[in-house]
Amino acid sequence: MAVHYRQPPLDADRALSAAQKWLGQESPAYPHFALAFAEGEVCGLASVAIAHPGIDLERLLFLKDLFVRENIRSAGVGRALIGFLAGHCLREGIGRIDLTTEDWNEGALRFYDGLGAERHGQKVFLRLSGEALKAIAARS
Repeated sequence: MAVHYRQPPLDADRALSAAQKWLGQESPAYPHFALAFAEGEVCGLASVAIAHPGIDLERLLFLKDLFVRENIRSAGVGRALIGFLAGHCLREGIGRIDLTTEDWNEGALRFYDGLGAERHGQKVFLRLSGEALKAIAARS
């Protein structure tokens, strides 16, 4: 992201320390980021939120975004990020990782299928935005 916004590259040790703090010391509901580095530069990121227990009394980690730079895709960066998050879940007693991806994103679907992700037809992804969001707020 620093490169995208024309900022100097992040120091890898500083970024790792920040990620460990975000995942270990902040409120569980606080948004978190995990960063992957190659040759001292950020090459991937995962944006996640940890939700408090539901009916099964287990917290869950929601993977909002997983992004790997195009020039390094298929090099194991995404798998490493998911592995890092899975390890965190196991250490912290978080029962699952939930995620969404676009139905047209065949690369992402193959990637998640390869990890053993299950496609759940039990839920429908919905969104409130734009005019619907304004209308709901006006009625409150």
